[in-house]
Amino acid sequence: QVQLVESGGGLVQPGGSLRLSCAASGSIFSINTMGWYRQAPGKQRELVATMNSGGRTDYEDSVKGRFTISRDDAKNTVYLRMNSLKTEDTAVYYCDADLTHNSWSPQFRYWGQGTQVTVSS
Repeated sequence: QVQLVESGGGLVQPGGSLRLSCAASGSIFSINTMGWYRQAPGKQRELVATMNSGGRTDYEDSVKGRFTISRDDAKNTVYLRMNSLKTEDTAVYYCDADLTHNSWSPQFRYWGQGTQVTVSS
């Protein structure tokens, strides 16, 4: 019913930048919160940043001042601009969206398939 497709991952040197994109498509009436999470090898998935429909943002402490989340509601797309990347940012990055399918449906949560970000010299 709904697909979230991420793009923009890759290999970057420490101090470099990347921009991730995640586009939602399918049976979507409205999207509340969209966000980014990451999972490094051997670790649990953790929140990176979220943005709700009102523009309120929330960031994990280690990325504050370096990462910026934004969204384009006309395109059902969320972005993550990552600057000053560090080796510890290496992980698979997943986007998620809390959305409704019509005006009377409850909210459902969907996840993307993940995109690899590797920070290495």
